[in-house]
Amino acid sequence: MTEPAAPKKSPPVDDHIVREGARYEVIHGRLIMAPPADEPHGRAHTGLAYVLAAHVTDAYAVALDMLTRTSETNDFAPDASVYPTARSESGGRQLEELAFEIVSQQSMSVSTDKARELTRRGVRRVFCILVRKARVLEWSRETDDWTLMSDDGEIDDRCFARPLPIRTLSIRTMVDTASTDGAVVAALRARGALRELEEQSRAEGRADALRDAIRSLAAVLDLDVDEAHLASLDPDALDALRLHLERERRWP
Repeated sequence: MTEPAAPKKSPPVDDHIVREGARYEVIHGRLIMAPPADEPHGRAHTGLAYVLAAHVTDAYAVALDMLTRTSETNDFAPDASVYPTARSESGGRQLEELAFEIVSQQSMSVSTDKARELTRRGVRRVFCILVRKARVLEWSRETDDWTLMSDDGEIDDRCFARPLPIRTLSIRTMVDTASTDGAVVAALRARGALRELEEQSRAEGRADALRDAIRSLAAVLDLDVDEAHLASLDPDALDALRLHLERERRWP
């Protein structure tokens, strides 16, 4: 009796059948042209990269238009992918955990085929941004279809330092408004990426205040101020100079 054949192992995600840099993808064995983006699609692409890069933790990376081999007959590039920075056991990249598609003028059928293939390969979550309708969808394994996400909702995921607001993925707010910038700043703060900058800003503010105090003291004492020397001093040195002026009423 012949034993059943073992299931065929999927090829590595970075073992491509499409030449990198080519404007083609392979979906179900069919060669499909990936046309250049129109303006709305291009702006959505830029905005998506902006918010994703700010929100991912240090354990993840964001890539745009990165080819993913999902099977023997599928090799295509989501508009954006979020994947682990750690390498696979073979030394290649790991499969993305989140994938994003942007639909402007093209048919939804291509994005739907991609979503099915990506989830079959093991991608945890797949999203689709409908540019002209200003809507965001998430693929459902249970219904084998897209589900509409609330404009007031969030994408809460382990890849992100804080939940990503759905409103930041709308072309109406993605690039132009303060709400998107605010979400990016909040994400950077959650990652600790702003801590050094904020500490530096506080130190610079303290140094400026101390320089002003020293200038005022020097004016009262009728002393000339060496601005180049003041500019070279850090806050601690400036404070020491201020105290010396108050006590000795002259320059050191």
